[in-house]
This record gives sequence, C-alpha cells and structure tokens, in this order.
Amino acid sequence: MTEFDAKAVAERALPLVDLTNLNDDCTAEDVTALCKRTVTDHGSVAAVCIWPRFVSHAKPLLDGSGVQIATVVNFPGGGEDTVAVVQETRQAVADGAGEIDLVMPYRTFLSGRPGFAETQIARVKDACGDAKLKVILESGEIEDPLLIHAASKLAIDAGADFIKTSTGKVKINATLKAAEIMLTVIEEHWRECHEEVGFKAAGGIRTVGEAAAYLNFADRIMGPQWACANTFRFGASGLLDALLAAIDGGEAATGEGY
Repeated sequence: MTEFDAKAVAERALPLVDLTNLNDDCTAEDVTALCKRTVTDHGSVAAVCIWPRFVSHAKPLLDGSGVQIATVVNFPGGGEDTVAVVQETRQAVADGAGEIDLVMPYRTFLSGRPGFAETQIARVKDACGDAKLKVILESGEIEDPLLIHAASKLAIDAGADFIKTSTGKVKINATLKAAEIMLTVIEEHWRECHEEVGFKAAGGIRTVGEAAAYLNFADRIMGPQWACANTFRFGASGLLDALLAAIDGGEAATGEGY
C-alpha cells in the first residue's frame, strides 16, 4: 500500500461514478433524490444506475445534464430466459436508458454452456441499439481466475462495450484480483483488435483509497491516460460522499491506495 493524494484521486474518480440505487425497496422519490445528487459543485457523475421501472421517471430529471441513465437487465440472478431479457432491454432503451447493465447467465457458463451465455449477450447487444452494453460477469461467483479470464473474453467477443465485476448482490463483489484479470483481457483485446472496451468495478467500493487502488490497476495495465468516463466506471451508492468530502478536505477520504 502507498500514500496517495486523496483530493486528486477524488477529483479524478468523481466523473467516473455510476451513482446507484438498486435497493429492493427503492421508490420513485428515492430516484428523484438520486438524480438531484448527480450534478455537484465539483462536477457531474457519469450516470445513475437504477431499476428499469424508474428509467422513464429519471429521464426528464436528467435531460440536458449530460448524466446518462443506466439500468439493469437479467438482474440480479443472470437467468436463462433470453427472450424476456431482450424484451426488457428494448423497453428500457425505449424508456430512455443510454446504458444497459446485463447480468451474464454465469451459471450456464460455469456449467459448461458458454455458447448460451455468448448468444444471450449478442442478442441483448443487438437490442441495445445505440445504448452501451455493460456485461456483469459476477466474478465473485465465478471465482476461478482462468474462468474469469474466459468469461471476460466471451463477453467482449459477444459485443460488450464494458465488462463489469459484480451485481453487488452476492457475497463477494468487486475485488482487485478480478479487476486485474478483466483489465488484462481488455488490454489483450486492444492489442489484438484495436477496439476499446471499458471496465466497471461495482459492489463494495466506498472509500477514496479503494477507488485509488482500482485506478492504479487501470493505469498500470492500460496506461495513465486510459481511465475516463468512456472506459472506466465505479458502480457505487456510498462512494460519492467520500469523494466530495475528500475534494472539500474532509475526513471521509478513508482507506489507503494500493
């Protein structure tokens, strides 16, 4: 672990945040409050990430702000009903979502049916139209490094614009170990195909020190100029307060950089 400039990290991380509320008891009023937090005195977050049922509610609240609306499909279980997931995706895009976070059917992948997962991702990508597709691997459930590598490559080959660590709904969510593997696959894809694919760390990232650790991995693997809102996101609900406090010189900048 190393010392780091908390204010500089916070200023860098703020525009990379997908401000998230995927609580089971989320209400329209909660989404309104979330949208009001997206534009701060220190700049805007990248997106809000909310349940599909709230996309049309959020759209007029964020029009003109530059903040994207992200929503989740096949969430959180990563099920096998591809027809329903495609329909869910099309409806979300029609309602105003600019980004779709799809839970890959990781159980079918783990059971030796990678083709099923690849087909679902490809069909959802087609349904996205102009919306970005972020594929959630649920890396904490996959666990095995070689399988995380394989799942990352499968998702990218099937059309993912981003690969994302986790739903935030399982025991093990974002980890630096998974991030390193996923970023390595992204780097390999860039060298092979010269196509940009983004990375999203989601689940359990709450401190400036934790944000610094993930950004350090991105800098080391992809280069210091790579991480921007088009290529790197934090999926978080609690991180924003820590970032704002650090920028203002407060005490919420806890945690150390790696």
